[in-house]
Amino acid sequence: MANFQGTCAWQGNSGTNYTYWVYPIRTRFTKDPGNYIYTKKDHLGRWVNVYTGQTQDLSTRFDDHHAMPCILRCGATHIHVHQNTGGKQARLDEETDIRKYYDPTCNKQ
Repeated sequence: MANFQGTCAWQGNSGTNYTYWVYPIRTRFTKDPGNYIYTKKDHLGRWVNVYTGQTQDLSTRFDDHHAMPCILRCGATHIHVHQNTGGKQARLDEETDIRKYYDPTCNKQ
């Protein structure tokens, strides 16, 4: 995948660490199921979780994502992705685990 910029480990509330691949926010992906995290860096250069989600198809354009106005307003610059072929429940469990640990701004309902 073009634009690959390394990996990042995200911890879940359970203590599980998940390895995500780092890409610029507008990167296009292949049609695979997975989890994703919209991110930005803080003043110390650490990744900040802005929004955590899951999808059956990472190739779907995220431009019309329901949380995109908040994601962009919060200054997200990158999307971290983790291919997850364990089924919908595995993706939802991972999303919930990470979301509970970081409480991302744009996941708030």
